[in-house]
Amino acid sequence: SQEITFSVFCEMVETIEMSLLGAFFGTVITIPLAWMAAWNVTPNRTVLYPMARTIIVFCRSLPALILGMLLVSIFVFGPFAGVLALTIGTIGFAGKLMSEQAESIDMGPVEAVRATGAGPIKVFFYAILPQVKPAWIGIIIYNWDARLRGSTILGFVGAGGIGLHLRLQISNLEYHTAMGIIFLIIGLVIVSEAASHLLRERLR
Repeated sequence: SQEITFSVFCEMVETIEMSLLGAFFGTVITIPLAWMAAWNVTPNRTVLYPMARTIIVFCRSLPALILGMLLVSIFVFGPFAGVLALTIGTIGFAGKLMSEQAESIDMGPVEAVRATGAGPIKVFFYAILPQVKPAWIGIIIYNWDARLRGSTILGFVGAGGIGLHLRLQISNLEYHTAMGIIFLIIGLVIVSEAASHLLRERLR
């Protein structure tokens, strides 16, 4: 019983780590992609815009479970496949929202900074980022919340985390233990929801 409790605790920690890493790496990739995928502020409409849009649409078109199964078959069972799936999920989910937010900004400051002869990078940091920052922070926090919920499902197809442990318990007909894990997952989701709400309120 103690061994099972410790194992469940370790898997729960692994689930949280997977969601944090997937959200972090995905966000790092998404920030420049969202900039390139916003028609009004993209540095290049001929190459970068369609490329960024294609990547975001591709990442959005893959259902989480199918993506998880595909990555598990390539990289074998474990959290690496889970983190990769969550990273791709972040690009698809946050990329669309963040690019749409960038498309709705006031172009006045952008044109003013461009008029000084500033390059695309300076335009991004001095004219675009200050306008989208509050909304982007909210999207990033909400995305992490979504990735945490997604990580519990991905484990069910072998991509690491608590979901894998739940699958093993159900396979072994240990339904009491499985129900306990399900309640733990529900508790984890409630705590993450509260934490993300508090973070959004503090950063407004």
